[in-house]
Amino acid sequence: MAVLGDSAGGRVKAVRDEAVAQAVRRGLTARPKRLPPWLFYDEAGSALFERITELPEYALTRVERELLRSHAGEMVRLAADGERLRVVELGAGSAEKTRLLLAAAVAVQGGVVYEPVDVSVTALEAACARLQAEVPGVETRPVVADYTAGWRPEACEERTLLTWIGSSIGNFEPGEATAMLARMGAGMKAGDGLLLGVDLGPTDCGKSVEMLLAAYDDAAGVTAEFNRNVLRRVNRELGGDFDVEAFRHVALWNEAESRMEMHLESEREQRVRVEGLGLEVEFAAGERLHTENSYKYRVAQAEGLMAEAGFWPVGRWVDGDGWFALMLGRRAGLRRFAQGC
Repeated sequence: MAVLGDSAGGRVKAVRDEAVAQAVRRGLTARPKRLPPWLFYDEAGSALFERITELPEYALTRVERELLRSHAGEMVRLAADGERLRVVELGAGSAEKTRLLLAAAVAVQGGVVYEPVDVSVTALEAACARLQAEVPGVETRPVVADYTAGWRPEACEERTLLTWIGSSIGNFEPGEATAMLARMGAGMKAGDGLLLGVDLGPTDCGKSVEMLLAAYDDAAGVTAEFNRNVLRRVNRELGGDFDVEAFRHVALWNEAESRMEMHLESEREQRVRVEGLGLEVEFAAGERLHTENSYKYRVAQAEGLMAEAGFWPVGRWVDGDGWFALMLGRRAGLRRFAQGC
């Protein structure tokens, strides 16, 4: 496994620490106040999210896993189109679902290079060690980077399949998502592919608003702790004195924007100091700190977004209930053709 040396790891940490400080300062001084969802994913937040994916209310991970289990071979063959394929994954985390895609690639072509991209060295090391033990034929080349902050894949001799699964695209404004995919594509060559995971909204399927609300406000309170952990991160890393229990987790459906939202609502009037930023912030009773958007797309909307970013849709796989889709796009330059669900 390619592992960063101590000096490189230190530089990555310094850049990440500065990014955290800037994001918190910008968000807490904004009107209304907000923090970007990528701040959720420190070590504690990542562990909480793994728990969320196993909750009965959170079907997305199970549905996506089944789509990959049933169709990974087809996805690999369509993406490769007769050439040898490498797999690059954005926000790889544990790579638990991606293991199915990599196993299919090994079965099709005898081996595969896998480049997981994540901000967490710990997560990358654990994921790569597990893959090398469980899927012989996978060569791991981990990349420690924040893919939202300028990183993009480089074209190589092998055909690249860029994977962005788990509906992470929903955390970005549609224009931001299109711009990010276009930037990713600028480093790729014609014929390279994008495998995109998209959570479908109530308009397209039998998923109700009540199901969405339950998924973002589970009975066990894990999502509430995941949301509040962003305040604990500010306290730990920037010397904040947030009274975490004085903020209530709020999940709501925004019909006009077709998105779920998460907020933290101050339950009383309070003043918070963030020592590391030399910043004091006041919260009124009932004031909300916006922490996440999760956009839900129609199939046609998602395919239009991919095409606008330079990836022609060539494959689509949707579960039987129509709750979630995995979509395959190909960089412009080769002929366009359709693939059924």
